[in-house]
Amino acid sequence: MSDSAPILDFDPAREAMIEPSRVFEALDVPEHCVMCFFQEVLDKLVAERNAKVVASNDWEDGRHCLYEIDHQGKRLAFIHAGIGGPLSAGLLEDTIAHGCRKFMVCGGCGVLDQQIAVGHLIVVSAAVRDEGVSYHYMAASREVQADPAGVAALQTSLQDRGLPFIKAKTWTTDAPYRETPAKIAMRRNEGCLTVEMEAASLMAVAQFRGVALGQVLYGGDDLSGEVWNDRGWTSQAEVRQSLFWLAADACLRL
Repeated sequence: MSDSAPILDFDPAREAMIEPSRVFEALDVPEHCVMCFFQEVLDKLVAERNAKVVASNDWEDGRHCLYEIDHQGKRLAFIHAGIGGPLSAGLLEDTIAHGCRKFMVCGGCGVLDQQIAVGHLIVVSAAVRDEGVSYHYMAASREVQADPAGVAALQTSLQDRGLPFIKAKTWTTDAPYRETPAKIAMRRNEGCLTVEMEAASLMAVAQFRGVALGQVLYGGDDLSGEVWNDRGWTSQAEVRQSLFWLAADACLRL
């Protein structure tokens, strides 16, 4: 038995006791899927775009629906991404098992540099693995790199719109209430400009399952100063709505 931390006991076996492909039926679902963290945006889509439910799975927190709409003459799926690495990773696993293969994730993040304005867009290039899920999908390492195809698709979509953005490393953590000043300084010194709770987990699952995935974030609350500044980041309705459609266009480029 190893005397190291249990999270370092990575097992590379391809088959698990509860294997998603044996639990969830492969369905006639779109190849492309947007995972979005903005419930109000998804509610509006369901109401206004005649979205249909193509799959639904019941978790202990309720039902999680995979929807489909037509976008640019193509089938596009979307689902709420869940909150936190374990739920997001589980929903991604479910959706892959149902048959989706190309993913774009859109959400918000805290910023570690106050020069990143509220609403400014960030394409995730890598994530520091300060969470737990990714260690069950790949051997321990400091970081996980983003899928180059996902990064390229997002960059092209942003450039086509003439939108300013940065490409940056993010810090993925399980514990938003333990983002201490010392840890914030440490992460900033290793190149992280943002902090969130899911990127490393999602990238690790995607790489393990061999599917394409990119992620775009918008600048939210500010953790770079002496005190936390919420900056009213969740009230950015126009940014959140637009970010979904950006992710949708980028997803179809994969």
